[in-house]
Amino acid sequence: MKVRQVKDAKLISQLNRPVQELHYTLYPEFFHKYNERDIYNVFNRLVENDHFIFLLLEEDEKAVGYAWIEIREYPENPFIKGYKSLYVHQISIIEEKRHKGGGSLLMASIYRIAKEKDITIVELDYWVKNESAKNFYKKEQFETQRECVFKRL
Repeated sequence: MKVRQVKDAKLISQLNRPVQELHYTLYPEFFHKYNERDIYNVFNRLVENDHFIFLLLEEDEKAVGYAWIEIREYPENPFIKGYKSLYVHQISIIEEKRHKGGGSLLMASIYRIAKEKDITIVELDYWVKNESAKNFYKKEQFETQRECVFKRL
């Protein structure tokens, strides 16, 4: 498997399908059903923004997954010190290629990009019901820094 950076919005929108479908299945009150045209329109704008990076995971020249990351800059203010982070929006690998090292390969590429850009923090979040993501990021040694909670009224 290999990883390379891409700006192919159509391919990314197709690879996004499992992520969007999982989110919709777990949290239909928050997420829309997958709509390739609408998702494509979003990614088509994002690939042109230099703060967003899309990494393609390939095996035998076939796309099997991707990562969507963002360079975030938090300006200093009276409450916090300023810093930069590399934020992982999504990682997705097609079902039949999971648990074969592709996720770790994508994460290694993310860490390399962060180091190249002198960024020392990689941030992400995942939905609590997504046990696969929780277990993967635990294996990658991510630590809980904040917890977000909500209350339905």
